[in-house]
Amino acid sequence: MSELRWTAEKANKWYETKPWFVGCNYTPHNACNQLEMWQEETFDPHTIDQELGWAEDLGFNSLRVYLHDLAWEQDPEGFLNRMEQFLTIAEKHGIGIMPVLFDSCWHPFPRPGKQREPEPGVHNAGWLQSPGVAVLRDSSRFEKLESYVKGVIFRFRDDERVHVWDIWNEPDNTNAASRGSRDISNKGDVVAPLLTTAFSWACAAEPTQPLTSGLWQGAFAPMEDLTACQKVQIENSDVISFHSYDPPDKFIERFEKMQTYGRPLLCTEYMARISGSVVEDILPIAKENKIAAYNWGFVRGRTQTHLPWSTWQEPCETEEPPVWFHELLHSDGRPYKVEETDAIRKLTRSDN
Repeated sequence: MSELRWTAEKANKWYETKPWFVGCNYTPHNACNQLEMWQEETFDPHTIDQELGWAEDLGFNSLRVYLHDLAWEQDPEGFLNRMEQFLTIAEKHGIGIMPVLFDSCWHPFPRPGKQREPEPGVHNAGWLQSPGVAVLRDSSRFEKLESYVKGVIFRFRDDERVHVWDIWNEPDNTNAASRGSRDISNKGDVVAPLLTTAFSWACAAEPTQPLTSGLWQGAFAPMEDLTACQKVQIENSDVISFHSYDPPDKFIERFEKMQTYGRPLLCTEYMARISGSVVEDILPIAKENKIAAYNWGFVRGRTQTHLPWSTWQEPCETEEPPVWFHELLHSDGRPYKVEETDAIRKLTRSDN
């Protein structure tokens, strides 16, 4: 556990000064992954400005946004400048950001440069792990990761437009459900030491914002029931985050377990319609308990996350499934379900 971790008292006092954070996991509709979003050739401030205007209209005040270590490695200053540009656009629309530094999900061999086209009919078919498994297996390459973490956080460590730093998304995810997975089978054991180190790197940059890494599967409490990787997440997080793609009763069960940690709670991923996790049910519960809530996805596009997870085993034959899995809007800004967007506006525009 880092000696610089915030006390529970400090974390709760910080949270008392903040509004209820509500928003989504955001990628512009014309980007299939983190590199396509952030690399100079495909960074698109016009589209981002338009889509964040739609987010503002819904009342969103916070977005969770994925970065990538390779975007930094190939062009550190350019990457930071594009982050600054993104934050400026977000601020224009009254929105803050939760940057995600690392991610263990989906394709294990990221490459910079032009990205391959997403496989048709597959959920998040172009998404990239950060770092890739080749880096995870080679500790001599960790120095570049340290430079990335410290460089990014130091640049924005006093920036109020940054709400929270999410150090690592689903660090122990082995992606075992994907066809022909070439991932590390004991991912949690491999990542846990590096995750501890990544928290230390982040603390060394002395951010004024809190750090977190969210639990996503298995036991959420008590500590003795957690895996080694989950314990690293909980013991180093200033604020506690988690994912829940479950119906309301399971969502309540999860956050009630996590309340035992005595720190602010952030649900950094929810909404999977066919699994019973829907805006109209989950968001009112989150607001009532002041749990920050970020649904997955915003505008349907190249991530193809309107398709279900099951398409990683069997691609969908049609681009229009009976029910969208994620995403709130069509690419022209029209809502997928008016009832959802109306519910969001009602909650974000009410002080009750």
